[in-house]
Amino acid sequence: MSLDTLPLVGGPSLAQERRLVTAIPGPRSQQLLDRKAAAVASGVGHTVPIQAVAAGGGVVVDVDGNSLIDLGSGIAVTSVGNAHPAVVKAVQEQVAAFTHTCFMISPYESYVAVAEALNRLTPGDHEKKSALFNSGAEAVENAVKIARKFTGRQAVVAFDHAYHGRTNLTMALTAKNMPYKSGFGPFAAEVYRAPLSYPFRDGLSGPEAAAKAISLIEKQVGADNLAAVIIEPIQGEGGFIVPADGFLNAIVDWCRDNGVVFIADEVQSGFARTGAMFASELFGIVPDLVTTAKGIAAGLPLAAVTGRADIMDATHTGGLGGTYGGNPIACAAALASIDAFENEGLIERAQQIGELLKGRLHELQQNDPRIGDVRGHGAMIAAEFVDPVTGAPDASLTAAVAKAAIAEGVIVLTCGTYGNVIRFLPPLSIGDDLLDEGLDVVAAALARN
Repeated sequence: MSLDTLPLVGGPSLAQERRLVTAIPGPRSQQLLDRKAAAVASGVGHTVPIQAVAAGGGVVVDVDGNSLIDLGSGIAVTSVGNAHPAVVKAVQEQVAAFTHTCFMISPYESYVAVAEALNRLTPGDHEKKSALFNSGAEAVENAVKIARKFTGRQAVVAFDHAYHGRTNLTMALTAKNMPYKSGFGPFAAEVYRAPLSYPFRDGLSGPEAAAKAISLIEKQVGADNLAAVIIEPIQGEGGFIVPADGFLNAIVDWCRDNGVVFIADEVQSGFARTGAMFASELFGIVPDLVTTAKGIAAGLPLAAVTGRADIMDATHTGGLGGTYGGNPIACAAALASIDAFENEGLIERAQQIGELLKGRLHELQQNDPRIGDVRGHGAMIAAEFVDPVTGAPDASLTAAVAKAAIAEGVIVLTCGTYGNVIRFLPPLSIGDDLLDEGLDVVAAALARN
């Protein structure tokens, strides 16, 4: 199929089908990969060896005419679907009006409107304020800055298996060495790590795991030195680990008792992904600060810190900002995306996707002990692969299954500290037929390995 005949307009108008015209990568995709190898720094990798030219619904189409089932959403970014018509319209209208003024120079309404929406939607009915940035890592860095300014303390606690970004401070917060930290130090000081609740591996109840973490924090850091505790309510890159009931609640209570700012990193778990607008809601916790990005603007670069007004206002004027933070085009996309999350049944759709994913994966698990655990909420589900005798992580099997699924036209992503988890993050616009077919391909790949 020539480029001229490809359906280059994305969105739901694309045929919702898995279609393999060539092997993956096809010849035209390979041409781009050759150019990438020559022009792009080798540290920038890729998971799927294609040249994408269109995407929408639940598929990504490449330059060779292959149509792949998308179970990754660009790492939980295109949750409303690629090229959602309302997002496209909002972006086009904003581009025609103006592309940039810098909000710190000449403010505009859409930035304020996004802040108002975040203040309304994030957990808790207390008075809130927001500040907008460009990436999840930038949001995390600013949340730590704000917490330090508010408390007058310096130390920050993160958790085992955490992922918070690739900048210097967020690498320090991130637990996994390869590929995120190796060779890039020294890292930011005054960052400490506590044990996470990992029910599949630690055998502890939520309160027991929290007591263990709190004991370490008190002994190795001290509450009087601690500005903030930061945690993903459901971990992302660390393996979609869902803490045992009561763990997060106990950590929040301890933070409140000791004047420590509790930061929920909802960069991957936010915006309907887990079957709630924010994963914190699933555990009945109200964070002091929430960091968001990824799904907020359907693929345009936008991130935010939202939280208690008194904490957010602790920073002096000019202490927060950035040239592109809250860019008007990204804000327009965010407002259209938030409207879709609220008014197009996407929270309910995430719940339905979760039921389908968990049902199929549990069926596979019953017949294959190499699937050690199936976990997650909504459209954020994972399968952890293990040695069936020892329970040790099996990264090689995980990589082989993912590679085989991609070769058959299904985009899946791996994760986990040990590299032994496949995560399922389909766009909420995907249909059940495509989702079932994608899982059929994954099951067949598992059976062959």
